[in-house]
This record gives sequence, C-alpha cells and structure tokens, in this order.
Amino acid sequence: MKSYKVILSGGGTGGHIYPAIAIANELKFRFPMTEFLFVGASDKMEMQKVPQAGYRIVGLWISGFQRRVTFKNLLFPFKLLFSLLKSIQIINSFKPDVVIGTGGYASGPVLHVASKRGVPTLIQEQNSFPGITNKLLSKKVDKICVAYEGLECFFPKNKLVLSGNPVRQDLLDLEPKSAEALSFFNLESEKQTLLVLGGSLGARRINQLIESKLDYFKALGIQVVWQCGKLYSDEYSQYNKRDLVQVHAFINRMDLAYASADFVISRAGASSVSELCVVGKPVIFIPSPNVSEDHQTKNALAIAKNKAALLIAEKDLESSFESGFSTVLNSKSQQELLSENIKKLALREATKTIVDEIEKLLVK
Repeated sequence: MKSYKVILSGGGTGGHIYPAIAIANELKFRFPMTEFLFVGASDKMEMQKVPQAGYRIVGLWISGFQRRVTFKNLLFPFKLLFSLLKSIQIINSFKPDVVIGTGGYASGPVLHVASKRGVPTLIQEQNSFPGITNKLLSKKVDKICVAYEGLECFFPKNKLVLSGNPVRQDLLDLEPKSAEALSFFNLESEKQTLLVLGGSLGARRINQLIESKLDYFKALGIQVVWQCGKLYSDEYSQYNKRDLVQVHAFINRMDLAYASADFVISRAGASSVSELCVVGKPVIFIPSPNVSEDHQTKNALAIAKNKAALLIAEKDLESSFESGFSTVLNSKSQQELLSENIKKLALREATKTIVDEIEKLLVK
C-alpha cells in the first residue's frame, strides 16, 4: 500500500482551515498510510481546529502586512525571515512528497521553500478574487485549483483547474434530514424558518440587523435560527427562545441547520458561498466590507449576477432589507428561481477533483 508524506498549510480563518482538513481526509481515505503535517500561524485558530480534526500542526511566527503604519509592520520582515528559516527546517526534516496551500499568510513561506526545493506544490484558491499570498505563490507552484471561472487574469492559465471549494460531505444530501432537523431545533413544521449565519466568531452588523427586525419576523410568523457568533453570544442570548427565535453562539450540526431552513442570510466567505450553492436554499448575502480586497462582495457578486442569490450591501440594509426579503418571502417563483440557479453553480465533487490533481503530482 502506497504511503506519502504530505504538508498542508493555510489558516487564519475557517475558510482556509476546513478545506485543508477536507483535502487531508480524502487523501487519508485513498492512502491510509500517509503521514500528514499541517503548518499554520502560531497565534491563529488552526492551532486548535487542526488537532481537533486529528492532525499534527506546527506554527509559524507570521502575520500579514498592515495597510496602515503600525508596530506590527516593523516586525513583519523579522517574522517573514523567521518563518522562512523555520519552513526550511520543516521541509528538511519532514521531507514531504507534496505541499498543499489553502491560503492565509502561513502558507506563503512553506510553499515558497518547497517550490525552491523542487517539491511538487499545489494551492487551492477559494475566492473569486485571490488573496495576495496565493497571487505571489502562483508563479512558483505546479497546480492551482480554483472555485470560480475567469481567474486567468490573476493566475497562469496553464496551471488552473476549476475544482470548486471542498464542502462537508454531510451537506450533499439534506432532503432526508428535514424531519430530524425540525426535531433537533424544536421547530414548528408549519412555519417557515430563517437561518442567520455570520461566521463562527459572528458579524456585528448582521446581528444588529436581526435584533432590529425581530418584531418584523414575528409579524410574518417566521422562525429564526440565529448563529450570532462566540463574540456576541452574551449580548444576544437574551433573545433566545423568545418569539420563535433561537440564538446560538455556534452551530455544530450545520447539516441540520441547513436542512431546517427555508431561507438563509449569510456572509459571503468562500466556504459559506460554496456550501450554500450545494445546499440550494434561497440566500441573501450580506458581505463583510472589512476583509482584504473586499473579496466577500466579489464572491457574492459572482453568485448574484447569475440570479442565484440576493446581495445587499451593509450600507443599504436600512433602506433595502425588508423590501428584498419580502420579495423572496412572498414569491414562490422567486424562491424556486434562486434555488435552481444557485444549485447550478455548485461543484459537488470539489474535494475529489483537488485530490485527483494532488495524486497526479505524487505519481510524477
């Protein structure tokens, strides 16, 4: 039985971590004897999430370059040099057969060193507008798996593979889970359910919006399953189990949350967008304007231009939310159109496609 040594690097957000874990799981399924090592940023969430998934991780002292003058920027050259030296040590001692990057600052040094040493390399870009790390790495790596068409303007065309983003396997068939979902969340089957997602940490502006619209949802008779995020659970837990509202700091059974929903309000991070394409429910995207390169807005636009979701900018929430939500709520044909169109954009075999490309690099 073949065995390999594989390094996966990426992190900072769940959008970089969970695809890496999904790729590792598929590689482990195909090659059970394979040895894995994750490389992340020493002060980011991957240092907890990766071990929870059963994999070993080492941390680099690395962070991004701030766009304004800060003390952190003075440290950046030292962090970069330290991370490059540690990456050399990691590559020399682990001797990987392939190195995979899923984005985030930590993937830069180790992918750079691996490519210089002639180790086969692949990066997976989740967004419709690539981050700076992957743009820099694209000239050095062997393959680039992307989730959106039209990225030839950022990456070498001959390296591109349209794969999609890895999504959790338990989201691929939600229809049989509807009854279980209603029971799990203690929802009334005759009422429609709105699922609100702002990310694992939460989204302040979405939380403020939902709080201000609770009477509006009550008047419509809509149940609300509201993931407010860990940072905001104390602030919004007062509304839990009041007027058909459930407030969750974090939802562990996302498959059941999606299965229970008739409508979804969500941020537009790459992983969320990919999941929602697979789930196929009517979606209103409220992208965060505070992320690098405004990539969430670009992700949401890529879906909205196909008439597959509604997009409401944060600055337009006061003037446009109720009219936009009502348009979807009161029109069965609009719901069906959004659902059908977003399903067409789903790339359900993303993880397998990416690992197929990795396997080609391994057998070269």
